[in-house]
Amino acid sequence: MPARFDDIEIGQVVSLGAMAVEAKALDAFIAAFTPGWAAERGAPDAMVYAIWAKLDAVAHTDWPQTKRLGVDALRWVRNPPVGELLRGRMTVMAKDPVGKDKGIVICQHDLLDEAGRLVFSCLTRGVFAR
Repeated sequence: MPARFDDIEIGQVVSLGAMAVEAKALDAFIAAFTPGWAAERGAPDAMVYAIWAKLDAVAHTDWPQTKRLGVDALRWVRNPPVGELLRGRMTVMAKDPVGKDKGIVICQHDLLDEAGRLVFSCLTRGVFAR
């Protein structure tokens, strides 16, 4: 969604890309951040969040989003296994103009597995230039 605030439509769905849960990355993440977690259980919640955060960061590098105000309503549904390809998508839920130069956009973010099942979701609020 490389669009300015006024060009963003409520209900618009944007792909955030895809990323696989790689064995080496999972092992390194567990060693660094979740000692005691068994890799057979899949990616721990914090790694799932990190995968979403990376997809989101890469996707919005060229967007006219000037600030992220919040990430909330986080929900983890499952822990994807090694090799699982996760797809990110964002749905625009609402928008509100704030002055003549910017507006706030509220979005639902979902991380889906290869079967289309929900793995993680959250809401974001960001400031976009008009």
